[in-house]
Amino acid sequence: MLYHADGDTVATIESHTLTSTQSLYQQIREAIEEKIFSGAWPPGFRIPIERELMDQFGCSRMTVNKAVTSLVDTGFLERRKKAGTFVTYPSGHYASLHIPDIRKAVLNAGFPYRYVLRHKERRPATADDLAALKLNGPADILDIRSLHYAADRCFAAERRRINLAVAPEAATVDFVKVPPSVWLLTHVPWSNAEHDIDADAVDGDDAAAMALADGSPVLRLTRRTWGAAGTITEAEQIFPAGALTLHASFLVKVSG
Repeated sequence: MLYHADGDTVATIESHTLTSTQSLYQQIREAIEEKIFSGAWPPGFRIPIERELMDQFGCSRMTVNKAVTSLVDTGFLERRKKAGTFVTYPSGHYASLHIPDIRKAVLNAGFPYRYVLRHKERRPATADDLAALKLNGPADILDIRSLHYAADRCFAAERRRINLAVAPEAATVDFVKVPPSVWLLTHVPWSNAEHDIDADAVDGDDAAAMALADGSPVLRLTRRTWGAAGTITEAEQIFPAGALTLHASFLVKVSG
């Protein structure tokens, strides 16, 4: 546990167990986000200094700085010269949606997890691909379709398109044992994301692959992530009704 004294105030970040499926940058960012979203670190609160985060996570100053900078860029933190880094009110109303790792969600529910690769194809981007990834002009993409299981039941069907201009190494990964989401987290950290959520019905190939009747209700989640180099990936995940609960945290600026 780390302690950061600010007068009579003591700030803590609980120790985290590092995992092979997340980059250190992402773990540090999520640890800070958790404190902000929970209200433990309210607007105006000074966060622990970089040296303390370096000691906790056993990483370089560059890694810590990258995580903190990404939160500054998205409006959660602000740096004040000679004073430190503080939690800030994002302008207007800001909502953050936490999308859980599917493997972790299944295991936390008490079920064995299994991943199945259905299809993988490298090809030139179609007009639909370019629109989904918000790219202009020709591009090469990796189109991956997979299934995630909780025991013997399909927990989610996933279609993911990866922009190979930003993540070229993805073309050499077989993705038979490692889901693309896990590989991307450890190889191509993202700094921004946007989501679309739809209540929908599933049919055709997706329904058959998920062992659902045509017209069965599902939650359809589409997510695009990007960084300084451009769009990294667009993923569409389809969850049977009742499989997933989404949690959103809202930070509201109070005037006066």
